[in-house]
Amino acid sequence: MTYIVNDKCISCKYTDCVEVCPVDCFYEGENMLVIHPDECIDCGVCEPECPPEAILPDTEAGAGEWVNFNLEKSLIWPNITERRDPLPGAEDNLDKTNKFQNLFIDKPAPQN
Repeated sequence: MTYIVNDKCISCKYTDCVEVCPVDCFYEGENMLVIHPDECIDCGVCEPECPPEAILPDTEAGAGEWVNFNLEKSLIWPNITERRDPLPGAEDNLDKTNKFQNLFIDKPAPQN
């Protein structure tokens, strides 16, 4: 089993999960995070830290389709190991629907 990040993270990008991850398996896109499934140790400490509830075990209904997405993006996006502020408007985007189709930006996070 592994944990994944799904489209609920898009345009929110809370990083509370990153702060508690013991193995630094989060990777950062411009407007969402992903988990490298081969680096995740399945500890589950990140799941309750996610305000939009975007982190799920891959055994949850609908989560399996996100495993390959998380793997693909974690191979090209930069690793993130420290908590940062959420994206502007994150709270307003928590409950939006069709986030992948309407809001996803397929780019790595800008490096500072």
